[in-house]
Amino acid sequence: MNSTEIRPRGFQVLPPIIKNLLIINALVWLAQITVGKQLIPIENLFALHYIKSEYYKPWQFISYMFLHDPGNFFHILFNMFALWMFGSTLENLWGSKRFLLFYLICGVGAALVHMVALWYDLRQLEPLFTQGYIGPDVYYSNLNVPTMGASGAVMGIFAAFAFTFPNSQLLILPIPFPIKAKYAMMGLIGLDLIGGFSSQSTGVAHFAHVGGALVGIILLLIWNKKNRRTFY
Repeated sequence: MNSTEIRPRGFQVLPPIIKNLLIINALVWLAQITVGKQLIPIENLFALHYIKSEYYKPWQFISYMFLHDPGNFFHILFNMFALWMFGSTLENLWGSKRFLLFYLICGVGAALVHMVALWYDLRQLEPLFTQGYIGPDVYYSNLNVPTMGASGAVMGIFAAFAFTFPNSQLLILPIPFPIKAKYAMMGLIGLDLIGGFSSQSTGVAHFAHVGGALVGIILLLIWNKKNRRTFY
């Protein structure tokens, strides 16, 4: 189905859940770059930390997706633009309650996959630390690294869009020509897998992205099992 054929009744350019998510993320980011730097350790409290970290709290599986890198405006800008671009269509199609549930489940699923990736990485470092090959500063800096951002949940939204409207034409820079959503999704997952398995750390939670996309597709398949027309 081509994106030009989508004409859901009551279509809103800025549906309520998308609007509120944009506002909440913007307000939290403003708090991070203002009072968060001086008064409140926001990242320590609400960013996602490994379960063995001194900063780990159970609520971080949800709260982390509302924080973004305070030193990188493009982190929140890109995530919020993608959320609006692909999420608006889905919220109009599904309704606000289902869209919010989907968004949160994708975010939590991304966090769980990322936690498994952290467990694997730290398991490699622990014997090096106990045997004295690396110092405590290296080990604990990896143990306490915070993870934040809506990227995992947004990847779930993009995966749902690509699954529901696979032949929609997208213009993704720097690619100079339109590409179908299904191919863009596969390309992004492929890049994240390459980045995730690379030995060089880039500060990007690649497996969280992959996890969000996979959880989104699995959830769509479950919801769509009995009635394909629910999503098409």
